[in-house]
Amino acid sequence: MSDITKKAMAGVLKELLAKKPLSKITISDITDECGINRQTFYYHFQDIYDLVEWICIEDTEKVLKENRTCSNWQEGLLSVFALAQKDRVLIENIYNSVSYEVLQENLYRLVYPLIKGVAAEKAEGYSLREEDIEFVVDFYKYAFVGYLLGWVKEGMRTEASVIVKDICAIADGGMERAFETVGRKNLL
Repeated sequence: MSDITKKAMAGVLKELLAKKPLSKITISDITDECGINRQTFYYHFQDIYDLVEWICIEDTEKVLKENRTCSNWQEGLLSVFALAQKDRVLIENIYNSVSYEVLQENLYRLVYPLIKGVAAEKAEGYSLREEDIEFVVDFYKYAFVGYLLGWVKEGMRTEASVIVKDICAIADGGMERAFETVGRKNLL
């Protein structure tokens, strides 16, 4: 029942965002529309931003669950960009309502498993310390999130598939080259 309630509140929040900005939505708006009391809301979430974070995590996990390997990470990345485009109103409201640092940190947390899964596979066969792998993962995490936020800031005008194709063209082989470079550095 708990997930049903959370999903209902998430659906209502998305509907409300089509009518007004996040800053104008109250917990009462959500609870009244869901037919629940405030205590039920607070049982699940600390505040509206906690609900927004839950929505982002749930939606992203859903699209990424099977796309965290070398063979399909591009589909995972495309799914993230396509989800952002589909939930454009939510994403733009989040972008304009939440501090940039909070948004960045949440996105880092969301894309990290995708990049880490790919890196774990690609690192096989290289003589690398865990901190070297983490350095490469962080590099890609910062690059992907930075590009995603820039795309949102510019109004998501470019189709998600075009952006992901360009990112993949740039990233293709890049992680392996990074591991080779880091591996050589460790031999010195």
